[in-house]
Amino acid sequence: MSEIIEIIAEKREKSANSNEIRNNGMIPAVVYGEKKDPILISLNRKMIKKELEQPGFFSKQFEIKVEGSSHRVLPKDLQLHPVKETIVHLDFLRIGENTKVTVSIPVKFINENLCEGLKQGGVINIVRHEIEVRSPVNKIPQAFNVNLEGLNIGDSIHISSIEIDEEVKPVVSDRDFTIATIAPPTVIAVEETTETQTEEETSGEETSTEEKKEEEGTEKKEKE
Repeated sequence: MSEIIEIIAEKREKSANSNEIRNNGMIPAVVYGEKKDPILISLNRKMIKKELEQPGFFSKQFEIKVEGSSHRVLPKDLQLHPVKETIVHLDFLRIGENTKVTVSIPVKFINENLCEGLKQGGVINIVRHEIEVRSPVNKIPQAFNVNLEGLNIGDSIHISSIEIDEEVKPVVSDRDFTIATIAPPTVIAVEETTETQTEEETSGEETSTEEKKEEEGTEKKEKE
């Protein structure tokens, strides 16, 4: 289960100026759901920015405390300024103990140092950075750990190889989809290309030198 992060919020009035709130270092937000009235709040921008810099923001549970009341929520929507790309507004979905939600869970690769394919110069070709699942709120995982131990170049990691709670269901359920592969190294091709270019340049220089000598010999004969 993912950790629950506590947030202290300020209640805001419907008539409050949103631009003024943002200028004061806060972000307008709303809490809704569970058949209860929505609550308009303001959140500290630095705190939200810090959470956004971490993976899996939309799968994190927050406990929002405002004026003596507490609300368990999940981030539902985030609006950005079209030019500045700063946070303009946040929506939070109120959740209960029996709520089921669809969330995207980040994929985390572990034991890279024990992966034979990587030791041989291979690279991780990531097909899915996140996996969308349907889950009870009390079973939402923080991340899906993908174990790379013992994998070789050409091996693939599929969803069936990930340990998932039986109540957590991938949204894509009609196939054993690929999460990542161990791809062969690409550096060799670059090195070969560089060597070929060097040989061509060397050959070109030798040809140029020979031509120059021939020209000098012709000029000498003409003078004689």
